[in-house]
Amino acid sequence: MSFPILSAIMLSPGLGLLAVLFLPRENKRAVRWISLLSAGLSLALTLYAYAVFDTTAKGLQFVERVLWVKSLGIYYFLAVDGISLPLVLLTSIVFFTGVWTMWDLEKRVKEFFALMLLMVLGVYGVFMALDLFFLFVFYDVSLFPMYPLIAIWGSTRKEYGALKLTLYLLAGSALVLPGILYVYFQSGLFSFDLMEIAAAGLPPSVQSLGFLLFLFGFGVLAGLWPFHTWSPVGHVAAPTAVSMIHAGVLMKLGAYGVLRVGMFLCPQGLVEWSPLMATLATVGIVYGALVGLAQTDLKYVIGYSSVSHMGLVSLGLATGTLGGVDGAVFQMFAHGIMTALFFSSVGHIYDRTHTKLIPELGGMAKVMPRASFFFILAALAGIGVPCLASFWAELLVFINGFQVYPALGTAAVLGLVVSALFMLRVVQRTFYGEKNQKYAAAPDMSAVMVIPRALLAGAILLFGLLPRLMLDTIQSGVAPLVELFK
Repeated sequence: MSFPILSAIMLSPGLGLLAVLFLPRENKRAVRWISLLSAGLSLALTLYAYAVFDTTAKGLQFVERVLWVKSLGIYYFLAVDGISLPLVLLTSIVFFTGVWTMWDLEKRVKEFFALMLLMVLGVYGVFMALDLFFLFVFYDVSLFPMYPLIAIWGSTRKEYGALKLTLYLLAGSALVLPGILYVYFQSGLFSFDLMEIAAAGLPPSVQSLGFLLFLFGFGVLAGLWPFHTWSPVGHVAAPTAVSMIHAGVLMKLGAYGVLRVGMFLCPQGLVEWSPLMATLATVGIVYGALVGLAQTDLKYVIGYSSVSHMGLVSLGLATGTLGGVDGAVFQMFAHGIMTALFFSSVGHIYDRTHTKLIPELGGMAKVMPRASFFFILAALAGIGVPCLASFWAELLVFINGFQVYPALGTAAVLGLVVSALFMLRVVQRTFYGEKNQKYAAAPDMSAVMVIPRALLAGAILLFGLLPRLMLDTIQSGVAPLVELFK
């Protein structure tokens, strides 16, 4: 048997979690180092898997499949393809940089990193599991640490933000579970193996209802309008690394669930309901841009920007075309890296000034040039500047959106224009102009703390300048999927 690299990637944070739990609470330095080393190991293994992944071969790779409960048809079934591997890479990058970003945390360090490690273990499981039972278990494991992480270590109405986020995401799970059980029984196979169910095929009426359950169940986490309102509140309340993982990775679980479960098992359901999905996605794009224009809190700006950009993901998926779905998956990766860079930059500014309010800031480029550079780079990526990763993703989504839904595609572009307007306005008011003397002596990032932000910035530039590094991988997974929609 070949080396189980996916299990190794997933269990790295698990082993880190066990080690952290056995450490005394007072040994904060050891907790930090073990968390960073486990994150670094996951990243190294993921980079290796990405490097050896065969982009010319369609289908699953690095397959691990072991019977778990025979009577229920449950398998420990891990594998990746061109859709899931980029999201595993995204998780590893954001996880590693997030742990590093929180190096100076002093409050309940052991509990914080233990919950982070548990959350990321669940995220890896969702992106790798191809058994619906395990996928759902990992999905819930990735969600429940969010409440204590925000309620204990957060700020700005943290209890409200944590509770609202938890209630919304539990409501989404309450739709996902019936959807899984519905396709489990309707398939007649009595197996949770996603590939077996897809190969057998589901009746059109089953696909119609099943797709709706998965669209709205997973769509809550994806920030699908009008179920998005938990997202900006949660972003604002969460501590820096949690915001990075929350917006950068967890929202992608929802979009991935729609794609991997909803679209794969119920392709005719997508064909039937794609106009509804595209309409909700476009409303989210425009709504997020317009509401973001009125915000005065940097985290709220990023939060509503995320709603808008995740709308682009949903629009790309709704097209059901090769280019549209390629763009949607690329956007998941690009938006995840960009948002992590956004929140890590804002986190530094807030830690040094204790404010996120745009009217109270100004001239920060002179005070904190390093933090300002990373925020501005993320802002340029967010508005789709060429040679940055988001440009290629947005271009593919818009081209295919125009072809399939001309009116909605036009509205989406107008939303992007508004988004660019408010992002440039934020940059001008926060980082240029007259500086606030109250924060004139605020310290900039140290050279050591520049490194995790530089890794995120490097990913934005690398995949922006060399998009084929990502698109070839994505297309190998998307091409067989879109054949189901014809």
